[in-house]
Amino acid sequence: MTPTRDNILKALESVAHPDGGTLVSRDLIRALVVEEGMVRFVIEAEDPAAARALEAARKEAEATVAALEGVTRVSVALTAHGPAPKAPPRPAPSGEPPALKIGRHPTSQQGKQDLPGIKRIIAIGSGKGGVGKSTVSSNLAVALAREGWKVGLLDADIYGPSQPRMMGVSKRPASPDGKLIIPLEAHGVIMISIGLMMKEDEAVIWRGPMLMGALQQLLTQVQWGELDALLIDMPPGTGDIQLTLCSKFNVTGALVVSTPQDVALLDARKALRAFQTLKTPVLGLIENMSTFICPKCGHEEHVFGEGGVRKEATRLELPFLGELPLAVDVRLAGDGGVPVAATDSPLAAPYRRMARRLIESCS
Repeated sequence: MTPTRDNILKALESVAHPDGGTLVSRDLIRALVVEEGMVRFVIEAEDPAAARALEAARKEAEATVAALEGVTRVSVALTAHGPAPKAPPRPAPSGEPPALKIGRHPTSQQGKQDLPGIKRIIAIGSGKGGVGKSTVSSNLAVALAREGWKVGLLDADIYGPSQPRMMGVSKRPASPDGKLIIPLEAHGVIMISIGLMMKEDEAVIWRGPMLMGALQQLLTQVQWGELDALLIDMPPGTGDIQLTLCSKFNVTGALVVSTPQDVALLDARKALRAFQTLKTPVLGLIENMSTFICPKCGHEEHVFGEGGVRKEATRLELPFLGELPLAVDVRLAGDGGVPVAATDSPLAAPYRRMARRLIESCS
């Protein structure tokens, strides 16, 4: 029988990692090549010390694959994902990037983790992009702060971080010891985003494990302090970030944002099902772009349909937190770095009402 990639990975599932799990479950197998009975692959550890600890597992993996039918030769190499640990770096001069590396394989942990000092972790998600989830996240965070809560905002949309622009923040966060990250504050909200650690036009090209590791770092290495709530602006969809957050941390609940149109609701249902599967309570549904307000005459038009999210909330017996209009001034405020909820504009009122409803439901 000719060996296949799937056969080899299935066999390697039996090779245990010294810290728990297997080489496959911990996603350490790299560059797997099968050519006419010859098998080559790499076991990638986090650093040289971890690589040395995996030597016995490397030998076992080599023997396991060699025993498979059709395998004539096996070559297994050990490599380290990162360099050897260095001495603690000196504090970075003001304005320079923090002296730490963001984006690494996730660290193992037993059970779900609490974040010290943070009373509630609230994920804000959507089934698809383009429904205004990040706009809702920034404005809701500011509205909660104006209602008296101590609020943090984490931009977990690693591939497309937008909160630095929406919150009007561009300064790089400090990291005095290369481990702890000092967050920034804007409009009464403590916030952090990977976008603050990169050039504005720089792309993040990472595999899933590196995304998961980056989320862990932004949650656990940031000096959040005492917070009533940490809002997490999630990427759209139901991928690695959602899985990591809800499986590794004690998330109080999730808010799902959708527009009222049927296509958006189809994807919103998938997000709801994902949170339910991950045993994360849904704290409420939010209808964004409910109506379009003409900036010249003030006429309201239901461009994307009417009441779709409210009906869905009623059908699923979930809280409905409110309707938000599609307005040019909301977009201009976000682009200008001052969320409309931070102003006294009439367009701030729906966010304030939503914040009060969320506070009441959490109380």
